[in-house]
Amino acid sequence: MRRGKRKEKLSPAERKSIVRRLIKEMRRIRPGIVLICILSAVAMTANLIAPRLLSDVLEQLNVYTTTGASGDLLGSIQKTLILLVVIYIAYSFASYMRMLASNMIVSRHFTAGLRMDISTKIKYLPVSYVDKTETGQILDRMTNDVSQMGNSVHSIIETLLMGILQILAITVIMFTINWALALIVIAFVPLSVVISLVFAKRSESYFDKMFKNSGEIYTTVEETYGGYQTIKSYNLEEKQQAKHKGFNDAQCEAETKALYLSSVVTPIVTLTNNVAYVMICLLGAYFAINGFMGQSVGLGDIVAIVLYSKMFSGPLEQIANAISSMQRVASAAKRVYDVLDEPEMEVQTEPMPKEIKGNVEFEHVAFSYVPENPLIKDLNATVRAGQKIAIVGPTGAGKTTIVNLLMRFYDVQAGAIKIDGVDTAKVSRESVRECFSMVLQDTWLFGGTIYDNIAYGKENVTREEIEEAARSSYADSFIRMLPDGYETVVNESLTNISGGQKQLLTIARAFLSDRPLLILDEATSSVDTRTELLIQDAMDKLMRQKTCFVIAHRLSTIVNADLILVINNGDIVETGTHDSLLAQKGFYSKIYNSQYRFTE
Repeated sequence: MRRGKRKEKLSPAERKSIVRRLIKEMRRIRPGIVLICILSAVAMTANLIAPRLLSDVLEQLNVYTTTGASGDLLGSIQKTLILLVVIYIAYSFASYMRMLASNMIVSRHFTAGLRMDISTKIKYLPVSYVDKTETGQILDRMTNDVSQMGNSVHSIIETLLMGILQILAITVIMFTINWALALIVIAFVPLSVVISLVFAKRSESYFDKMFKNSGEIYTTVEETYGGYQTIKSYNLEEKQQAKHKGFNDAQCEAETKALYLSSVVTPIVTLTNNVAYVMICLLGAYFAINGFMGQSVGLGDIVAIVLYSKMFSGPLEQIANAISSMQRVASAAKRVYDVLDEPEMEVQTEPMPKEIKGNVEFEHVAFSYVPENPLIKDLNATVRAGQKIAIVGPTGAGKTTIVNLLMRFYDVQAGAIKIDGVDTAKVSRESVRECFSMVLQDTWLFGGTIYDNIAYGKENVTREEIEEAARSSYADSFIRMLPDGYETVVNESLTNISGGQKQLLTIARAFLSDRPLLILDEATSSVDTRTELLIQDAMDKLMRQKTCFVIAHRLSTIVNADLILVINNGDIVETGTHDSLLAQKGFYSKIYNSQYRFTE
């Protein structure tokens, strides 16, 4: 199920809220920010002192050459030159260390911390969130969106902490040298800021579209590789490629416009500053020749103003880039915070009793995935310990929903499910799930050895126990025929074992866990008739004194069940054994006869 369509553009209130929250997020790298600030302060101080020292040297050279003064010129400027070299070295070293610290701290702590937060958050989100959210969307937010936040955050730090301060410092210094030339530089600041804001605002919607399409691309790629065989079997390669191309083209268009609008800010700001630079050079030359307000203006002062005017453009460009980055990071942060702000499951700490017999009661249970479409309205059933319970019914009747409620993947909306008299809604989900072994219709194995796959979920297990579980599920024989036996590695695509073998391994895993309740959700749907009979025999042998819930469309697998619950539209319409239900000639009989084409 896809989530609702997101707004294409953030409101000003949302953007401000995200920026404030992002600044709070920076607390996790507070020591690094302090280090970056110290290094930035060193670099900024060196950068501000250097032009003034250089202007002094030039002034002495000008006086020496124009007046024909005698003396040791090199000796008079030697200390200043040495100090100037030291300052430039300090500036280079501090700038390099600042860049290194920014990249290391942001990459290792800020982005890693956010990804860990998302990973932890998902652990506490209800299964319903995972059901309705594409895997590709979650992966895109953990990777691409968090990376966008990390890439922008250090430039924002430098701009907020040092860019504005540097502009103020340069402004003060220029006014102390020559206020007229300083005014020319300052006059172009509002123009640069206005241009930056206009282009940044226009680029925002394109960044939103860019991130949205990026998530769609992730989802398409994930489903393409996940359903590779299905796509090949139906010759849907071109259709899937066209689907990917559509999202990719939309991504390219949005990214091109977003990056163009954000990138054009810097050259425009540079242009305005260069215009100011040319005017300062012309006016400075005029002042050097004719003086200013009846006073002479030294060449060193003019050079200092020229150098400071060039330096003035640097912080302005940083601010322009930061404004552009803020649109990008706000769009990415919104998607990340959407995940982090999802309501979490209510946490219960009370455990289930240690000794579970396996009695299960459904008391007036009501549940629906969507409020306007009720599914289970009033489910009542009593299951005694050790019984084998079959749940049958047409597709969409609510069979798998009962499994979701038993395992507390979803919580009932009314009524109660009790195990040995304990309301499962009042104890921890983990302790409820520890009562169940489960074999799903969709087998799940990981890329490891067969031994590890069977042992998955149970600690301190011996090899004898694993082999016994495999023998009981009739998996031992095919395992020993594999090249490396139990040490055979199951590849990530699960192509080196058959579908039936996968199911046998998951059944062996369930048998090994040896829990008092067992759920089999279409457990034999992936096996042939012979294997189905073997599994059926294993069930009868291994499930003694255990409560077993079997959900199947293939009614041949549940003819020996102690009790069959026939469900239709979320309600139990019939109960009984296979023979008694056939004798009733009711709903179950219709299903059975239509499936096997029996006639009276």
